[in-house]
Amino acid sequence: MRKLKISELKRKSVTEFRNAEKSGIVIILDNVRSLNNIGSIFRTADAFLVDHICLCGITATPPHRDIHKTALGATESVAWSHFSDTTDAIIKFKEEGYIIVSIEQVEGSVMLDRFNPEKGGRYALIFGHEVKGVTPEAVNMSDMAIEIPQFGTKHSFNIAVSAGIALWDIFRKMML
Repeated sequence: MRKLKISELKRKSVTEFRNAEKSGIVIILDNVRSLNNIGSIFRTADAFLVDHICLCGITATPPHRDIHKTALGATESVAWSHFSDTTDAIIKFKEEGYIIVSIEQVEGSVMLDRFNPEKGGRYALIFGHEVKGVTPEAVNMSDMAIEIPQFGTKHSFNIAVSAGIALWDIFRKMML
């Protein structure tokens, strides 16, 4: 076994990424405070051909050194916009036909392993503040909530980890 060289990975260029068919997934970041988490989510969004990232409320926007440090250039490939209020982003993507999904622990949430997205469906996934989670207003505007099963003593994952787990699972079910 040998480690592959970057040139052997056959990754898309930024132009090829922008022109590629996307996954049908949008990410809405609801008042995320950590610049490193924001950058990590950009990088994960690039890996799974996310349509768009909405940076809402206090969520910082590129260009920023600390976002760039973890995004490693993904802020150049993944389309993004900023909304002062998360509810405005939700309204926009509801009007565009996306199913709005809070990734949150709430009454009636569906466990991620039991969620079966429609192939060809369009989903806007809301990830919330590192401590407070998705705002009650955003949860109430959601069509559904998905919870990531956990089996240890902690009550939550880091937001960038949650995004990676949820995106991989949903992308895999929709695209593969």
